Amino acid sequence: MLVGRVFDPAVGGPCVVVVVGDQAVDISAVEPTVSTLLERDDVLDAVKQDLSGRRWNLQDLVNASAASDSTQAHLISPIDLQAIKAAGVTFVESMLERVIEERAQGDSSKALAIRERLSAAIGGAISSVKPGSPEAAQVKEILQSEGLWSQYLEVGIGPDPEIFSKSQVLSSVGTATDIGVLSRSTWNNPEPEVVLAVRSDGRAVGATLGNDVNLRDFEGRSALLLTEAKDNNRSCAIGPFIRLFDDSFSMDDVRELDIALQVTGPDGFDMDGTSSMKKISRDPEELISHAHGKHHQYPDGFVLFTGTLFSPTQDRHAPGAGFTHEVGDVVSISNPKLGMLRNTVKHAEEAEPWTQGIWAFARNLSARGLL
Repeated sequence: MLVGRVFDPAVGGPCVVVVVGDQAVDISAVEPTVSTLLERDDVLDAVKQDLSGRRWNLQDLVNASAASDSTQAHLISPIDLQAIKAAGVTFVESMLERVIEERAQGDSSKALAIRERLSAAIGGAISSVKPGSPEAAQVKEILQSEGLWSQYLEVGIGPDPEIFSKSQVLSSVGTATDIGVLSRSTWNNPEPEVVLAVRSDGRAVGATLGNDVNLRDFEGRSALLLTEAKDNNRSCAIGPFIRLFDDSFSMDDVRELDIALQVTGPDGFDMDGTSSMKKISRDPEELISHAHGKHHQYPDGFVLFTGTLFSPTQDRHAPGAGFTHEVGDVVSISNPKLGMLRNTVKHAEEAEPWTQGIWAFARNLSARGLL
């Protein structure tokens, strides 16, 4: 059961849709937003309640999105009023890469030597440690005594994970469109992730794919640059649809997902990778509990990027320099159960700007008689 959003120029705004065969069916008359739809206890019945709305061919929607043709109906991010949160450093491999970024202070040329030294010293020592356990505390003491402790190791194996705000409400982009990296970044990468859709009561009701676009040089210089590294124009891609949990797809399925990544560059560069949820260090439900609870509420629900196993180290321009994006890279993130999220890299400063915020969204829904 797939739900998402289509921007319809005929009404000047987004429509909530459900996928029926090879078509997307407008169900905005049932609920005007994905946020309110997911709040319903009868969501699985609600999406089938009224299928008399306008229909679009899915391939036509993808083609219009890929052509940046705003005069035609096209796919957009499947979320709207939900907060966009992310969990970082939830896999051992990516945790070590964050330590490398920190110690390299954003200089990719230093990464290889640091990676080799860290892998030899602590790679195996923490691979099977449960975060927050007494064993993790003992590992911390050892690493501190050896001068190898890091703030990234703290959130990786300590009692509290990193939970941060990835992007702003309504700012995420969908599939078959551009994503943005800052032009002044020289070391950056895609982050293929499972994204959970969570109701205001903290219950996960579905999952989708996400690209938590990251600037390694910025965050590597200082963790205080996390927002500038993570939250830029078109730096958050989600989609193509939210697959609702039902008898055929549940959180147990999420725990077993392998997410494939492919980057194809205009220079002929090609890179493949996989992020396996089976290797996550904290259970998805545990991550949700750190994002939501008596300490923090989300009245419109939220989505949660769960982190990635994949940190690209494949050299692109020079030996030891690792990977960084080039304008024109096509990034494909996929899984048979969730579909494919495909985006093309542009500089954030030159990509189409975000112009329609919450007030414009509300005015459009009101003008259409949906509020």
